[in-house]
Amino acid sequence: MREVGKLKVDRGIMSRLAGVAGAAREAERLGYDGCWTAEINHDPFLPLTLAAEHTTNVEIGTSIAVAFARNPMTVANVGWDLQEYSQGRMLLGLGTQIKPHIEKRFSMPWSHPVQRMGEFVVALRAIWDCWHDGTKLSFDGDFYSHRLMTPMFTPEPQPFGSPKVFIAAVGELMTEKCGEVADGLIAHAFTTTRYLDEVTLPALSRGMAKSGRPRDEFQVMAPVFVVTGSEEPELAAAAAGARKQIAFYASTPAYRTVLELHGWGDLQTELHRLSIEGQWDTMATLIDDEILEAFAVVAPVDRLAAALRTRCDGVIDRVMVRLPASASEATVRAFLDEVRGG
Repeated sequence: MREVGKLKVDRGIMSRLAGVAGAAREAERLGYDGCWTAEINHDPFLPLTLAAEHTTNVEIGTSIAVAFARNPMTVANVGWDLQEYSQGRMLLGLGTQIKPHIEKRFSMPWSHPVQRMGEFVVALRAIWDCWHDGTKLSFDGDFYSHRLMTPMFTPEPQPFGSPKVFIAAVGELMTEKCGEVADGLIAHAFTTTRYLDEVTLPALSRGMAKSGRPRDEFQVMAPVFVVTGSEEPELAAAAAGARKQIAFYASTPAYRTVLELHGWGDLQTELHRLSIEGQWDTMATLIDDEILEAFAVVAPVDRLAAALRTRCDGVIDRVMVRLPASASEATVRAFLDEVRGG
C-alpha cells in the first residue's frame, strides 16, 4: 500500500496529430499530472513529441504502446529521445496486445507473453545502461539478443536518465512479472477494488520481492470508468455509456477472471454469446447497478472527488479519468484539487 494522499490525476489525449498540442496544453493548464496516448488507430509515440514540445511540467506517456509489434532496440531509441526532449517527463507504458493482432495485424511472433515481456524490459535496461554508462552491450535472452553497439549508433548522453517503464497487466503472472522488472503497472479499466486488493496487489508484491524493491518505488496507474454529471439526465446518460463499455469488456474471455472473483462468471458466457450475435444493446441491459458500481465510480460531479479518493486511496498512485465535456474549467480545477487532497 502506498502513502495515502499522494494521488496523481491523469487524462488521456488524442493521438491524431492536429489536436495533440492543444490537448496537452489544456491538460497542463488545468493542472493534470500526466497525459497519455494509446496505440489504437494511430502511433502512440509521435504525438508525445508534440505534447513534450508544447508543455513544460505535465508528464507524458504511452498507455499503451504494443511491445511485441516492435523490438527492444527501437523502443529504447524512441523512449530515450522522448525522455531527453521532454526533460525527464517520459513514462513508457508497454502492453502485449493479444495473439491474433500480433500475428495477423503486425506480422510478428507470439509466444510465452509473460516471459517475453519480462525479457523485453530487461533488454531495454541493458541498452539504456550501455548508452548511459558506456557499458558493453551484451544481452542474450530467449527471445531477444542485442550484442552490437558502435559509437556511430550510440545516442548522445542526456542528463535525465532512462524513462520509467510501465507494463499493462490483468492476470496474476503478468502482474507478478511487472512487479519484478518494471517501474509501474497500468491496470485495465475493467478492474474492481476487490480484484486490485485480492489479486493485483498480492501479485505485485510477489514480483517486487523477487527484485528486492519496496512499494514506494513503484507506481500503480489505473484508468477508471467515471459516471457523473450535474443533473440526473446527464448522470443517466453517463451510466448508459459505462454499461455498454463494461458489457463489451465483460464479453471478452481474457477478463473472465475479474468477473469470476465476484461470482459473475456466467455473465461472461452470456455476454460473449450475445457479442457473437451482435446484440450490443441487449448486452448493456445485463450490467445491473451492482456490477456498474463495482467497475465505475458513480457520483454527482460535486461528490465525485471524494468517491474517487475512496476508490483509490492506499491502492492506486495515479488515476486516469475523463470528466464530462460540459464540466467548466473551474469545476475541473476544483475536482483536481480535492482529489489530491488540496
